[in-house]
Amino acid sequence: MMMTGCWVRASRAALLSATLAGLCSAGTAEFTAGIKAYTGKDYPSAIRHLTLAARETPLLSDYIYFHLASARDLSSDPAGALSELQRFGAEKATLSPLGSKAALLNAQALLQTHDANGAIKILREYYEGLPQPEGDLLLAQCYEAQGERMQAAALYQRVYFLKPATQAAVGAAGAIERLKAQLGKDYPPPASEQMLTRGDTWLALKSYAKAKAEFQSLALQLTGLGREQAHLRAAAADFLAGDARTCRANFEKLHFDRSEADAERLYYLSECNRKLNDDGAMNGALDTLAKRFPESPWRLKALIAAGNHYLLTHDAARYTPLYTAAYQKFPAGQDTAYAHWKVTWDAYLKNSPQARTLLEEQIRKYPSDTRAASALYFLGRLAEQAKEYALARETYATLLRVFPNYYYGVLAEAKLAEKQIASAEGTPESAQWLSAIDFPARPDLNNEAANAATKAHIERARLLSAAGFPEWAQAELRFGAETDGQKHLLAIELAREDPTPALALRHMKGLTPEYLSLPLHNAPREFWRFLFPLPYREPLTASANAQGLDPYLLAGLIRQESEFNPGAVSRANALGLTQLIPGTGRMMARAQGFGPFSSGMLFQPDVSLRLGAAYLKTQLSSWNGNLEQTLAAYNAGPGRVREWLTWANYREPAEFVESIPFTETREYVQAVLRNASVYRRLYAGKAEEPEPKHVLVTSAIPPAHVIHLRKVRATRTISRRKQKQSRA
Repeated sequence: MMMTGCWVRASRAALLSATLAGLCSAGTAEFTAGIKAYTGKDYPSAIRHLTLAARETPLLSDYIYFHLASARDLSSDPAGALSELQRFGAEKATLSPLGSKAALLNAQALLQTHDANGAIKILREYYEGLPQPEGDLLLAQCYEAQGERMQAAALYQRVYFLKPATQAAVGAAGAIERLKAQLGKDYPPPASEQMLTRGDTWLALKSYAKAKAEFQSLALQLTGLGREQAHLRAAAADFLAGDARTCRANFEKLHFDRSEADAERLYYLSECNRKLNDDGAMNGALDTLAKRFPESPWRLKALIAAGNHYLLTHDAARYTPLYTAAYQKFPAGQDTAYAHWKVTWDAYLKNSPQARTLLEEQIRKYPSDTRAASALYFLGRLAEQAKEYALARETYATLLRVFPNYYYGVLAEAKLAEKQIASAEGTPESAQWLSAIDFPARPDLNNEAANAATKAHIERARLLSAAGFPEWAQAELRFGAETDGQKHLLAIELAREDPTPALALRHMKGLTPEYLSLPLHNAPREFWRFLFPLPYREPLTASANAQGLDPYLLAGLIRQESEFNPGAVSRANALGLTQLIPGTGRMMARAQGFGPFSSGMLFQPDVSLRLGAAYLKTQLSSWNGNLEQTLAAYNAGPGRVREWLTWANYREPAEFVESIPFTETREYVQAVLRNASVYRRLYAGKAEEPEPKHVLVTSAIPPAHVIHLRKVRATRTISRRKQKQSRA
């Protein structure tokens, strides 16, 4: 029987350095035919084609042998499956996206051949990478086959309670009932925390009725703290479903000992009162939380929620002490940097003597938090007001170095160009502390050559795409980025894999989430062009120029609104590149002298660009050309912006932006203006360029998007010929 150690230990170097020697179109064709036969459940044909492909396509051997093994297993040939898996190779299990699935299939075949012990060894060795809950379910079945029912029961419980919304949980439920009958009083009872997790998972999935039923059932089974938490969360399910008034009455009726359940009850009671705008009762619950459970995480959640409640009405006298308590009492809390910043910002707006100290504290304590960029900028502004221009220069320079493509990095760059700041000499002692701050490192991605692992993943992805499996090609590249490859190089290849700018942009953002912290000169131009694409450049520029707008501002807005997806539809039914709702589109079409208009026209890029530019122009005019106020109104509505403008006598646009209480709107305004700056630096003064075609790996296989376009063109040509023949 095949055991863990029997997997062929193929050389890692051999796998990574495998070349295209021996590859031919016939091998790829056999691979494609084999996979298609497999998906069509024609397993004999799949085995025949894939066996031929194995000799011709060594670089995809793991894909071939996995599907050969699966085809044999599904043909009721577990011994044959084990033989194919032996060819798959143990070393490839860590280098292939199919490695964990192969381990699972290997264990299944061993179990079918009555080698449960070998199956357990395989599953234990590769446990961390196993797909779940299938891995736990199979491991439980193996233990049960071995007669180790206690261990099997524990694993079945894990599947049932932790993954309730899966088919595996259904199978685990039947197994649990079977083992209960077999073990009787020896059946191991699950921990109450584990049982509660099943209901918590339904809450997280917003299946509130299922969650409530689960918790009500648990309240009859559990004792002590677990029972209290079950009662409490049954009521919480109603609250999360939107019934705050009924829930408040339920929470008031519940009485617990001085336990975390009571802290949780007080949190939900505070939240119910907040939803019902009963500030007195909300604060009463907060006071009780402070007295009984001063260090409970539920108190931190309640403080932040109540602080946000008063933030929306700019009631600083009430939100400041709440945020202060949050960051002082919970220095390691998840929302500490946020709470500290809200207190700091209020002090800055009011010209408080404590503002400078608080700004410096924000930077020292939370250098990796993006609010450090805000603190650096406004610390520089305080230095300017005090005529400490050298300090201002050092502060802005630090900001630009650490957060170059953030909104405040853009502002810092402009400040550094001002004469008084640029000409300031020396490094004052008051700025020396900045050099000791442990800001995140910023790598230089320009001259990083592809290593062996990255090359292998790219070659394999191109083969998979050429064979007609682009989804597998993308999975191969993502797997490489998550394991042994270089993320930015694989992200670029993944972006090439999809010819649509919107999806290419999403791939880049997903694999390189810290790109905004990189200076433009720290990464190749292609990297930035995928992150900040400019399709439809000619009509975009024409539409912007017709309205007297900056084309890069319009591009920055589109990137934030639709990511250049012409078919985008928002939750509010905003359509197309510029995300106009149909009513607004109809109004602008009439104003622009369009003929008959329909909502579907907003999906046409030229129409969306023309109407979106016109709408942006009308909005700018209504806000006297103020970009920040226009963008805030575009996102949150004009009524809210008019209210926010009454909150302070803002000395510069950045103060208004930072005072926007809606995180979504504040970040939206900052993102559009930041995008516009990056677009300007990438494209201004440069003629239109072809799509990037830089090839990272020398190969006979062209990039996948080239293959895709060739196939599309060929299909269209064949279609046109058929149409002509049919007309003839």
